[in-house]
Amino acid sequence: MSTTDWIVLFGTLFAIVAYGTWRTRNSRNLNDYLRGGNEMKWLTIGLSVMATQASAITFLSAPGLGYESGLRFVQFYFGLPLALVIISAFIIPIYYRLKVYTAYEYLESRFDLKTRLLAAFLFLVQRGLAAGLTIFAPAIILSTILHWNLQLTILFVGFLVIIYTVTGGSKAVSITQKLQMGIILLGMALAFVLLMMRIGEHTSIGTALKVAGSAGRMQILDFDFSLNERYTVWSGLTGGLFLALSYFGTDQSQVQRYLSGKDIRQSRLGLMFNALLKIPMQLFILFTGVLVFVFYLYIKPPVFFNEVALNRLNDTEYADELKDIKARYNHNYSELQAGRAEFELAIESGSFRQEAISEEVFLKRLEEDRALRTEVKELLLKADPKFKVKDTNYVFLNFVMEHLPAGVVGLIIALIFSAAMSSTSSELNALATTTSIDFYNRLFHKEASEERQLWISKLLTIFWGLLAIGFALAANLFDNLIEMVNVLGSLFYGTILGIFLVAFFLRKIRGGSIFYAALIGESVVLLIHFAQVYKWPFLGNLQVEYLWYNVIGCGIVVLFAWLFSVLRPKA
Repeated sequence: MSTTDWIVLFGTLFAIVAYGTWRTRNSRNLNDYLRGGNEMKWLTIGLSVMATQASAITFLSAPGLGYESGLRFVQFYFGLPLALVIISAFIIPIYYRLKVYTAYEYLESRFDLKTRLLAAFLFLVQRGLAAGLTIFAPAIILSTILHWNLQLTILFVGFLVIIYTVTGGSKAVSITQKLQMGIILLGMALAFVLLMMRIGEHTSIGTALKVAGSAGRMQILDFDFSLNERYTVWSGLTGGLFLALSYFGTDQSQVQRYLSGKDIRQSRLGLMFNALLKIPMQLFILFTGVLVFVFYLYIKPPVFFNEVALNRLNDTEYADELKDIKARYNHNYSELQAGRAEFELAIESGSFRQEAISEEVFLKRLEEDRALRTEVKELLLKADPKFKVKDTNYVFLNFVMEHLPAGVVGLIIALIFSAAMSSTSSELNALATTTSIDFYNRLFHKEASEERQLWISKLLTIFWGLLAIGFALAANLFDNLIEMVNVLGSLFYGTILGIFLVAFFLRKIRGGSIFYAALIGESVVLLIHFAQVYKWPFLGNLQVEYLWYNVIGCGIVVLFAWLFSVLRPKA
């Protein structure tokens, strides 16, 4: 990185922290700290909700997914707009009417204390782990690409977030997220424009997209009904709907964002902002990854994008094998470029017969490229069986570091740090609020003064921040970070959503029924997941992709709560 990049990077990060700290320096009461003083307008709420969900993982992994498999991942979000409409119509009015600090307070008034604490506990477990992952994810990628010390990178991100989140609470989170989203969108737009310009030096955009489509990168919709197909229209509209309902309707990190609104109307507009823009934004990020794929058809990419890990093989017994693979890769890439050039000429000529022939040659070379990359991954696993061989998380940053001009590189790195800070700050704020309101105040100090509650909330923010840093320091890199975060959420969100759906819509069901139904639902989801991970034989060949966990967990909770209420009406 150049001096300009370092100035842009650290200038941006410290400006965000200073701005958030200064703007919220007068937060002196609990309502200001936990609900932002109920002063936020719809745009701030909308950007804050978007920034909370769009962590650094989104901007590291999603372009890599676009590069590797195209636009199909966008189907994951198909249920989100409908979920936000449902939340705006039915759930937000309830939260405002009860004037709650957390979503889980409502459950005690509707059911009982143990159900409230169970839902809050599930949230703390899931979100506490996720907070560590949102720090760890960008830290390990950036430390590898930039040759930074991993532990120091984790500590740097973690402590920056703790500073302004502890100082200003919910208001600081919302205000800084508005600035962070501006930086994120500017950085991605610049990368996109420069990428289009670089591709335009070699071919027309129309021809480039035709080539990408032939390589399977432009397909969006998949109507397959199979449960073991990860991203389809049906999994997005069902599993994605349930996941979004639970995340936006019951996850305190999101609920706290829109409960800071001036009134119900501002909160609803903030969610509708996301309903309209989330899918286009995600499609834009994936499409950027597709363009990176096209760019690397003209400019040779590395055979493995985590080049630091690749270079380590040179000091092992597998160095000669790696050298042989690289030689075959270089030869095949020359053939790939020739095949791609011939395919482009056929497209422009309008000859369908010639286009079909040249497309077959091009795809054959592309398949050989994929096979050689697989050989490298197998070699890396031989050298280290514990090594996580997927390199999609490194694709976008490799392009940024190698092919973008000075200044823009620093801005993109700042973008990734900003995204990490924005999502982590929301999580820490929500974790502290839930622990303070649902456990400390409710179980130990109901009559604590507002000043004491404020200090406890700040101390709990520090506690959760340090815990997240500790988890990040101990974590291992998963194959694909954005999928890992969604898997982690899906393990718990279905159960939590089932509890809230019964609370909102099945008024005759009582606390005893829902509590035991929730325990059964969560147990089944965890059993299905770990049975597949560890290949327990009693499930046979059954494969259930993680989006369906949300449907299964929620369905079991609702079903058993109803059954228990019929069998034991007074429970």
